[in-house]
Amino acid sequence: MFTIKVSKIETTVLTNEGSFLQTPFWGEFKSRHGWNLSRFLIDVNGEGLSFSKECSLMVRSFGKAFARFSLAYVPLFPSLLFEDKNANDQNIEFTNFLYELAVALKPFLPKNTICIRFDPDVSFDTPEERDFFVQGVKVVSYADRLRLTKNKVDIQPPDSTKVDLLPSEDEILAAMKTKWRYNINLSARKGVEVEKVNGLSPDFSRKLDVFYELYKITAERDGIAMHAKAYYEDLITSSWQEKMQGKDVPEVNLYIAKHEEDYLGAIITLFSKSESVYLYGCSSNVKRNLMPNFLLQWTAMKDAKKYGSKYYDMYGMPPTDDEKHPMHGLYMFKTGFGGKNIHRIGTYDVPLSVAYKICTAMENLRAFWHKKILKKIRGR
Repeated sequence: MFTIKVSKIETTVLTNEGSFLQTPFWGEFKSRHGWNLSRFLIDVNGEGLSFSKECSLMVRSFGKAFARFSLAYVPLFPSLLFEDKNANDQNIEFTNFLYELAVALKPFLPKNTICIRFDPDVSFDTPEERDFFVQGVKVVSYADRLRLTKNKVDIQPPDSTKVDLLPSEDEILAAMKTKWRYNINLSARKGVEVEKVNGLSPDFSRKLDVFYELYKITAERDGIAMHAKAYYEDLITSSWQEKMQGKDVPEVNLYIAKHEEDYLGAIITLFSKSESVYLYGCSSNVKRNLMPNFLLQWTAMKDAKKYGSKYYDMYGMPPTDDEKHPMHGLYMFKTGFGGKNIHRIGTYDVPLSVAYKICTAMENLRAFWHKKILKKIRGR
């Protein structure tokens, strides 16, 4: 259906356009934490299309000796192929393209790679539209024997809400729920102060310790996983070190909310020309009535607007306003800022090895243990 030519890019030109997950900066950062990065130029022809796009692909290896295997991952790529076609009218082309892209990339991968995993940059306004498209991919994959598999565990959060930063600050505030505006003002009025810290700040190390201690509290309270402190340190410092060298990379900052002598919460954000993203957040168990998280987010949004980002992505929440969902509170918090909800199609695998089923069964078991069992234990 398509003619796809893949060529490896040996010298990467840094840019912070498009999804942050596809920037060379993010790929090189992840390559320092267990992944091997490759950049490719994808030349596509066929079905009335002709285009070239760059793509980041990361490989991670697991196990030892004869039981060692690798997994290839392509985050937030590709997007829909035709701008002038309804999404569901190009289901056949997109599904075949995803499979054929995996075939074209396979020669560049380690021989023990069990699959190529994609998180396509395809989103819809409602969960129902998204689910209809996903069902179409499943039907096409089965009919054309493409072996394209929807992963049970999505790598990137498929559901999010994006706050438009192009209007004025007053207009952005006006789009929020009344209670959200009230909480922002209450937090400021009660004396909560928000400090912005970057990787070159003189007291960065001490403030990172504050963030990490708050993150430990949050992880214990909410049953979430966390990286080693060095991971967050590298993310923030590498951004600013490269910016100081004149490189065109995203800007990563740490925001900390404090009241008197108490640190109440913190967030890590990433600003790029295309988007700003709320990456990580944490909070203490004290003075929650001062609503520090509302002021934290509003402060970051104002800075993102000044930076020039088009929107602020809250990055991850439940798909609907379901009161029975265990993270319903997160949905309410994030959507209250007045953003537009988006629903991506999630994670897809193209199996390359007979070991794929065994490895994914173990992966699903691990996810069940962490997301279901451990969270219940911690909840008690």
